Amino acid sequence: MDPVRRRIDAAMAIAAVGVLLGMAALAALALVVGALQREPARLPVAELLAAALCTVGAYGLRLLAFNRSHYAAFRLETLLRARLAEHVARLSLGEVQRLGAGALAKVVQDDVGALHVFVADSTPLYARAYVAPLATLLVLLVLDWRLALGASAVLVLGVAVMSLAMRGRGEMSRRYHAAREQVSAAIVEFLQAMPVVRSFDTGRATFGRYERALAAYLEMLVLWYRAAGFTARFSMAVLGPLPTLLVLFALGLWLTQHASLAFDRWLGVLLLGTGMAEALMPLMALMHMVDKAKLSAARIQEVLALAPLPLPAPGREQAPSDAGVVFDAVSFAYDPDSAAALEGVSFRVEPGTVTALVGPSGAGKTTVARLIPRFWDVQRGAVRVGGVDVRRMTPQTLMSQVAFVFQDAFLFADTIAANIRLGRPEATPEQVQAAARAAQAHDFIAALPQAYDTPVGERGVFLSGGQRQRLTIARAILQDRPILVLDEATAFADPENEAAIVRALSALMRGRTVIMVAHRLATIRDADQILVFDRGRLVEAGRHDDLLPRAGLYARLWRHHEDAQHWALRSSGAQAPAAGEGA
Repeated sequence: MDPVRRRIDAAMAIAAVGVLLGMAALAALALVVGALQREPARLPVAELLAAALCTVGAYGLRLLAFNRSHYAAFRLETLLRARLAEHVARLSLGEVQRLGAGALAKVVQDDVGALHVFVADSTPLYARAYVAPLATLLVLLVLDWRLALGASAVLVLGVAVMSLAMRGRGEMSRRYHAAREQVSAAIVEFLQAMPVVRSFDTGRATFGRYERALAAYLEMLVLWYRAAGFTARFSMAVLGPLPTLLVLFALGLWLTQHASLAFDRWLGVLLLGTGMAEALMPLMALMHMVDKAKLSAARIQEVLALAPLPLPAPGREQAPSDAGVVFDAVSFAYDPDSAAALEGVSFRVEPGTVTALVGPSGAGKTTVARLIPRFWDVQRGAVRVGGVDVRRMTPQTLMSQVAFVFQDAFLFADTIAANIRLGRPEATPEQVQAAARAAQAHDFIAALPQAYDTPVGERGVFLSGGQRQRLTIARAILQDRPILVLDEATAFADPENEAAIVRALSALMRGRTVIMVAHRLATIRDADQILVFDRGRLVEAGRHDDLLPRAGLYARLWRHHEDAQHWALRSSGAQAPAAGEGA
């Protein structure tokens, strides 16, 4: 909360002055009653005016404190979310995937929101919980030390009982919040998995997880209630206004009868004294807010403490000399405890050539494609673009060299033009349309009601898969970067869309260094270089006509590919199995 600490301190100071003015209003009312007792025929105008002004001032300052604390909370929320977004953008893609989109969204949304609530609402609670009891005690000591001791005795009793109720509160609070989060996670999982749930188990298994989480939450609540129920309720009763009022009334009546206490002083103590014990009641709510805020702050700090990808020192960054790509004895594992995804991989891609990456599923093809833009850092070896280790470039320099078209065509919930313009926001409408024409997308865009201003919906839900893919190709064409990475861009397209995508890719690949992950081997027969991977190792390299006679892995994959072309339905309606595994 350091960025808004001064605003918070100012809000708390204003709230504290408001509490003091509220007490002054009660003291003024005691003066009104004392003046009427002494001179019943005279209206105590000055005392009444003082009471009214103090009351208005107390409410005005309370509102002002709330106003300032809420402005501080909104400011903190903006700063934290911007800082988290900037930090996550500097992390490796592997670290982001390890954390998970759900966990990161919870930190950015829920945990930052919890700190917003704490900053916005805790200010008056701090004033009531700390300023009011101390100020009341001082005033009671000035009015009559004996009554002050009586009120303090009630306060001490209430605090002592409350301390019994708060034993083990830290562990209980941690378990309580953990149980609540499990319930929330189970609800989100149940809702997000609704299509799968309805297709397979009609909700029995998934809803059962939610029921178990809810049962664990109920068990936690019952355990906490039984452990602290009586003492907590008893402390609340003691710290309420009635016990203190009864003690002050009885003790004041005895002192008044013995002519050792003036009536107006006794009345002032009665009006002010109950605030000393009652003011501690917000302390419990405040402690609950503090516990929740600490958990949220800890999770925010965990994300901010993650080490970003190291960057070259200012002035020591390097720029590539061409569009070539080199893997030099690269070894890489996604997790320290998992098997290596790549082991000792070395190859060279010449500028302006087309290189295809093939192999069985899990062989490491996509890993190679995603190490080029430094989505992860390699453990051993080096990845070089234009003769420069990617770790020696700034992210801006590296990204200016590489464009991507992946299987999963992601679009933002914005217009078609905005999605194509991503990466080049300054592009003119004419440039956007030219890119769309080259990507074979202009005709279907023009047929839409709003053409290029048509919203695509969340993740492009209003468009077909082939249409989304052509928009990502248009985006890559508009970026005009010298190296192009393709991860089987036609994998999920229907025949009509596939033909359009192939024509779009032909326009995109022209004059560029192309590295493509290929599952359909027929599309790579004319590649300048084919790299064959198996279990994280580069086992073969060459052109199509060179690799077939070797009777190695590529020849086997090609044979399976040709066999799969003859797959058909039997006349009985049963499916004929494919002749072998696909590429």
